[in-house]
Amino acid sequence: MTVTAALSLDHFLSGGFDLRQHLASHLQLTAAELEQQLPMATEALAAAHPGAFDPEQAGSFYENEVGHAHLLELAAWHLSSADYIADTLRLQAMFAKGQVLDFGGGIGTHALAAAALPEVELVWFVDLNPANRAFVTERAERFGLTHKLRCFRDLGDAALPERFDTVVCLDVLEHLNDPSAQLEQFAQRMGPEAIALLNWYFFQGFNGEYPFHFDDPALVERFFRTLQARFLEVFHPYLITTRAYRLA
Repeated sequence: MTVTAALSLDHFLSGGFDLRQHLASHLQLTAAELEQQLPMATEALAAAHPGAFDPEQAGSFYENEVGHAHLLELAAWHLSSADYIADTLRLQAMFAKGQVLDFGGGIGTHALAAAALPEVELVWFVDLNPANRAFVTERAERFGLTHKLRCFRDLGDAALPERFDTVVCLDVLEHLNDPSAQLEQFAQRMGPEAIALLNWYFFQGFNGEYPFHFDDPALVERFFRTLQARFLEVFHPYLITTRAYRLA
């Protein structure tokens, strides 16, 4: 399976699905202004929350404080890591079908690519950050995908389906103060043949370069115990951190 011509892998590799143009227009920046801000995006996001990161305030931080700084940080990451992310798109194209949940989908790379797949009926993009939701909504309109992509704040919205055929949750779990509970919620919302694509990095870095990651040993152990109890890994051929799972 491959994404449609409108959102092909070559299209992504050539510029993240027109990410620079979309972001500059959305933020009302010139191309030159955007290029000045992208290299400083990670530091700018860290500066939005000086001092110790309170685990109990993680959700509020991502919903109410990061704003457009998160868009810039995610854009910088996607543009600088295109080869790696392209493999996650290849992996998604192997498994995505039916009703797809993109949980914490950020700037919408995977949601847009999934919506362009003929095997996918609808993508349900869920992200706490209203700035992310607005940007992804705008990008879907640009690509004519509004009929296949809908944006929501959280999984509790009654408009979402009870069961999903595919769950995509990339670079999110390490930002949650209870990632094992999130795994349980995914398991409850997955259909019997569903596949979940997950990755994580429970480490703040050797030099604290990832200050918003949780790495408490007890939290990490609970996560892996839940993962092993609820899911069975499905082999895939790509040398990436993302793994594929079905219900155990």
